[in-house]
Amino acid sequence: MTTSGLTTEDLEFLGRPLHGFLTVAAGTQPPQPRPVWFEATADGAVQLFTEPDALKVRRLSRDPRASLVVAAPVGERERWVSVAGRTTVETDGAHDLAARLAARYWDLDDPTRADDLAAILATDQIRIVLHPEAVHRYTY
Repeated sequence: MTTSGLTTEDLEFLGRPLHGFLTVAAGTQPPQPRPVWFEATADGAVQLFTEPDALKVRRLSRDPRASLVVAAPVGERERWVSVAGRTTVETDGAHDLAARLAARYWDLDDPTRADDLAAILATDQIRIVLHPEAVHRYTY
């Protein structure tokens, strides 16, 4: 099924601590998906954080198209959601997003993970916001 926006069911699925695989347009280079933490927003966008000098940021500055695929883990019924669209790079809110996502993906009572988060928060971060133009989904 294809739509231009995320459904309530999609948002519920994307609210789980699952890895997304982000692919950005890379010109003549073949696509190279990377696993990322992400957050689906109430208004139907998808956001993630990264360092400002990351390769994906440089590629997105040349071509803002990207896609994110999220799949259910092994042991669950097959399900995936794919979001494709244009991105914007935002300089605000990245540290807050990183803290929310770290709490979702890690046990921050673990001192090692708390230190990992502190290291992330000590560096410059930006938000990449993916604005869905096409959403594909599959459930079996």
